[in-house]
Amino acid sequence: MAVLMAAGTLAAGAPAHAAPGGEPGPPDHARIPDHAGDSLSEAVTAEAIEQHLENLATIAHYNGGNRASGTAGYDVAALYVEDQLERAGYEPYRDTYEYTAWEENSEAVLSQTAPEQVDLASGTDYLTMSYSAAGDVTAPGVQVDIDGADSGCTADDFAGFPAGAVAVTMRGGCSFAQKTQNAADAGASAALVINSSDEIFAGTVSEPSQIPVLGVSGTAGADLLAAGDALELRVMVDSTVQTRESFNILAETRHGRDDNVVVVGGHLDSVEEGPGINDNGSGTAFVLETAIQLAEQAPTNNKVRFAFWGTEESGLIGSTRYVEGLSESELDDVALYLNFDMIGSSNYARFVLDGGGALADSEPAPSGSGAIAQVFEEYFDSQDQVSEPGVLSGRTDYRAFALAGVPIGGLFSGADGVKTEEQVEWYGGTAGETFDPYYHTAEDTLEQVNSDSLGELSAAGAHGVEFFAESTLPVNGVFRTAAAPDFARLGEDWVR
Repeated sequence: MAVLMAAGTLAAGAPAHAAPGGEPGPPDHARIPDHAGDSLSEAVTAEAIEQHLENLATIAHYNGGNRASGTAGYDVAALYVEDQLERAGYEPYRDTYEYTAWEENSEAVLSQTAPEQVDLASGTDYLTMSYSAAGDVTAPGVQVDIDGADSGCTADDFAGFPAGAVAVTMRGGCSFAQKTQNAADAGASAALVINSSDEIFAGTVSEPSQIPVLGVSGTAGADLLAAGDALELRVMVDSTVQTRESFNILAETRHGRDDNVVVVGGHLDSVEEGPGINDNGSGTAFVLETAIQLAEQAPTNNKVRFAFWGTEESGLIGSTRYVEGLSESELDDVALYLNFDMIGSSNYARFVLDGGGALADSEPAPSGSGAIAQVFEEYFDSQDQVSEPGVLSGRTDYRAFALAGVPIGGLFSGADGVKTEEQVEWYGGTAGETFDPYYHTAEDTLEQVNSDSLGELSAAGAHGVEFFAESTLPVNGVFRTAAAPDFARLGEDWVR
C-alpha cells in the first residue's frame, strides 16, 4: 500500500476486542441481518485467494518483476482481473484518468557551504519531497520564524525575506505545500523543512512546486540552524514531471439498490521494487474472489461495487480521481466504502480501521464509520479472535472517500509497525520485528504471505461485505453528516 495506514496499537490500558459474552444484540425491529451461517465467509476461501496470488505472481515474474502502474505487469494484471470478473458474470469497465507523474532522476544534494563545508547524506539527513521542482542553487540559508508553531505558514513570516535565499522552515502548523508556496512567493530559490523530531521523514507537496524542497531530519537541521546568519547552502534536486494516463477497474452486482451502493476496493498496483504479493496482491485477490463468490449468492438488497484502484503507490491517485469525478448525486448514492490493503502480512495482526476513534493518532472519520468497525470487531469476537483498531492515517485508498464524507472501514494485517510481546500472545509471530518485513521490497512474494492471516482476515472481510450488502442501517440509517478529516498523510508521504 502506499503504505497503508500505520499499524495501530491499543490506547493505554485498553483491552483488545474479545468475545462480548452475551451482550444483547440489536432489537428485532432494526432488521439488521443475522449472519449466523456466514455463507459468503465460507465461500471466500484462503485457498482460492492464494490461487489468485499465484497468478498475480506469475504475471509479475514475466513482466519485469512488478505490477506498478504504467508497466506491462499492471496491464496484464488488469486483464486477469477483468477476465475473472467477466467469467463470473460481471461487466467490468475501466475508469481512466490523467495524472501528473513525478520522478526523481538522481539523488538530491544538500550541503552546507558556509561557515564551513558539510556534506549531508541523502536518506539519512534529508529526503526530497515528492513533486519538488528541479533546480541547483547555492545561496544563504535564511531562517523563517523557526521558534513559532507555524513556521512559514503565512506570508507575514516572510516579511523582508531576501530574494534568492533558501528558506529554512520548521515542520508544523500547515502543509508542506503551503510553506513551499509562501517561500516561492517571497522569492526563495529553494526551501527546507526541518523535522520536529530527530528522524528524517518522507514528505510531499502534492502538486509540482515552483522551487526545490527537501525535508531534513531534526538532528541535521539543528546543526544547520546553529550556523545562524552565516549559513550558506547548496540545494540540488534532479526531477521531472509528465502527464500520464492510467485506469481503475470497476464492476458491480446486477441486483440491489443503486442509490445505496456498498463500494469494496483495494489497489491493484505494486511498487516498482517488487511483485507486491501482499501489498496489495492480497487485497486485490480478496476483492476479486469476494466478487466471484457474491455472484453465486442470492441477489443482494444493496448494489455492491468492486474497485481495483490504479496508481495508489504514486499517491492514492486512482481512488482520488474516481471520487473527485463523481457527481453530487453519484456520491450521495455511495453508502459506505470498505478498503482492503494488505491482509496477508507474514508477522501479521488483525487490525480493524479505527472508524470509532479509539486511537489518539487516528483522524476523525465520517459518521457511520464506527459502526463499520464494530461489525468487523463483532465478527472477530464471534470467532474468539483478538482484533485491534488500526490507525486511521490516510495512507491508503479510503482517504478520498473519507474526505468526501463517506463512511469508511476495512481490515489490515500490518506493514511497517513493530509487533509487541503482547501481540505475539494474541497472534503468534515475532516481537520486535515489523508486521511485514518484506513490505515494499523485492521479497514481497507469495512465499512470504501468511496463510493464517489471509484466511482470518478474508473471512471477516467477506462477512462485512455480506452484512452491508443486505443492510447499511447501522451506518447510514439516519442522515449522514461528514466530520471531514484532515489527514496528515497522502499515501507514503506526510503532507504536513
